[in-house]
Amino acid sequence: MSATGVPSFALVLAKPTNTLPSMSERAIEQVRESLDSIYRAESGYILATLIRLLGDFDLAEDAVHDAFAAALERWPQDGVLANPRAWLVSTGRFKAIDALRRRTRFDAAQEMIAAQLETESGASATREDGSVEDDRLRLIFTCCHPALAPETRVALTLREVCGLTTEEIARAFLTAAPTLAQRIVRAKAKIRDARIPYEVPSPEELPARLDAVLQVVYLVFSEGYSASSGASLTRADLSAEAIRLGRLLLELAPEPEVMGLLALMLLQDSRRAARTSPTGELVLLENQDRSLWNRQQIAEGVKLVERALLSRRFGPYTLQAAISAVHSESANAASTDWPQIVALYGALAQARPSPVVELNRAVAVAMRDGPEAGLALIDAIFARDELMDYHLAHSARAELCRRLGRMTEARASYERALELTRQEPERRFLEGRLQELK
Repeated sequence: MSATGVPSFALVLAKPTNTLPSMSERAIEQVRESLDSIYRAESGYILATLIRLLGDFDLAEDAVHDAFAAALERWPQDGVLANPRAWLVSTGRFKAIDALRRRTRFDAAQEMIAAQLETESGASATREDGSVEDDRLRLIFTCCHPALAPETRVALTLREVCGLTTEEIARAFLTAAPTLAQRIVRAKAKIRDARIPYEVPSPEELPARLDAVLQVVYLVFSEGYSASSGASLTRADLSAEAIRLGRLLLELAPEPEVMGLLALMLLQDSRRAARTSPTGELVLLENQDRSLWNRQQIAEGVKLVERALLSRRFGPYTLQAAISAVHSESANAASTDWPQIVALYGALAQARPSPVVELNRAVAVAMRDGPEAGLALIDAIFARDELMDYHLAHSARAELCRRLGRMTEARASYERALELTRQEPERRFLEGRLQELK
């Protein structure tokens, strides 16, 4: 299955067809290449629009598949269109209507639905103006509706809006893939049966709905900033999509925590070019070439942080952004204001208690007070049987043990981190550390 929930477009392209006997192989190959690029860039938008038009997740997913298959048949003859998204949306919509009419057990209710879909105007099928009525933003609010359980909202949004596979989401949240898949199926059924509207909420409803959406947008960004698995450390497409959605949310609701979240994403994303070497190897924050950091993103992020802090109504996202801002304005790791970072993590732990926040604070304490102080805090977390399956906790412990010269413990922690990580650059980094210890 593809990231958007429809069959992978590579599989669509691989299907044999007898409808192109007169087309040259080169023409067909050019269309395949164009469609593959369009699928990667546009399939998420097309799916969101088709869900709006059809009102059904599964029907829309099948329609995306059918639309790309139809393009493979038509475009070698007609050529790739100037506005492929509009053509694919329109084609998918009519393919869905045809599918409804072909069903063998076709009752009056389905006939009414098909007729309604057929007569509705497709004039608003695509929205290119970036307004808050954006289809993907509508889809996020639908997936984050309060009628759905919190963990279901996150899973459904990551699956349907952001293109993560069920397996990727399951790994990110330490959940079995079949369990996650059933959760998504039930969520779709709930949206359909409860007739949850596909819309941005009214100003009166927005405050109650915003926190869940902010959480999901940041989880999307986090997967892009540090992919849960795979050959690449980052997924720039997900980070960019999360930032775009953050800007849309800020236009819709200029609240301090929306500013804080957008600032946090901009400040973290500003380091992307320096986080890997030219060969794709992981580079730790303290070793990054800070001249590669995106100063335009940093300036925008710092300005947003300052606005959010001045409101005195800020929360966890703004505090995390403030921490990133301190890093971003430091010339190097040695000159970083570690006491301020420790204090900010303390405030964050009060606002949103979490063992991961404690872990990050422990690392900052190690930079302020020395590795032994940080190690004691990490061991206290483990003593509560928390983060035992979190590879970054074991990696952090290994690093502090290494700095203290406790090589046997460092090796054991690096090995445990290596067992837990699913990301290739992190694996190579940990293997390199283990090799150094030998």
